[in-house]
Amino acid sequence: MDFGSAEKASRFRRLHHGDRPLVLPNAWDFASGAALAEAGFPAIGTTSLGVAAAAGKADATGGTRTETAALARTLARLPVPVTVDIEGGFSDRPGDVAALAAELASFGIAGLNLEDGRADGTLAPAGDRAEVIAAVKEAAPQVFLNARTDTFWLGTPELEETLRRARAYAEAGADGIFVPGIAGDADIRAVLDATGLPLNVLYLPGRTGYPRLARLGVHRVSTGSLPFREALRATVAAALEVTGAGDAPPVPSYGDVQRLVSGR
Repeated sequence: MDFGSAEKASRFRRLHHGDRPLVLPNAWDFASGAALAEAGFPAIGTTSLGVAAAAGKADATGGTRTETAALARTLARLPVPVTVDIEGGFSDRPGDVAALAAELASFGIAGLNLEDGRADGTLAPAGDRAEVIAAVKEAAPQVFLNARTDTFWLGTPELEETLRRARAYAEAGADGIFVPGIAGDADIRAVLDATGLPLNVLYLPGRTGYPRLARLGVHRVSTGSLPFREALRATVAAALEVTGAGDAPPVPSYGDVQRLVSGR
């Protein structure tokens, strides 16, 4: 890793310990990432839904390793640190995921998101995920590894399982914990107290407002697929405005986008 990449990795780590939570907008191509960086955001993430949908593929199925790596290589040119969503690592084998992490680190990527949710809607065994986390940290120790647990994202929220997984991932070497879907004050405080690691929360309009998350002590707030889905709405609205026919559509949901790319 060259000096510039090392400096970005160090800067990205420090951004998790500022006076206010890091707002991390998520890009899906180079243009969206460059526009967000130019707008003044100090770091940029990627959205796996946007990357997959832009390639005509479904999200969270492990089919976009090539597209993710190619985008990471271009986004690394940005002047700000970049963290990349690699879904579940595109493999169940720790060595494979570690090799991908090392490859992305060689491009100058400062962070990775690694999730435990699976395409069938279940959670991967926590022990297996911990092994992958340990392998990634050994292969790319400078990269900020954000370990995502989908205990609140998939089905009924389960706080005790969330805390168990957060502790296991922290012990394996994770640098941060991401719990998309978590929103309640007590739940957020419990996760913050469980590991001492920076906590990442997904912005949910009407549920996870930035000022409240800042008061609770959350370290990072991600926009997830929201900017990509807003862009889809704006695209259709702009075309409809030309024709003068039809009202502006609502913002498509995650499920709507998955349906679009599947052709159903």
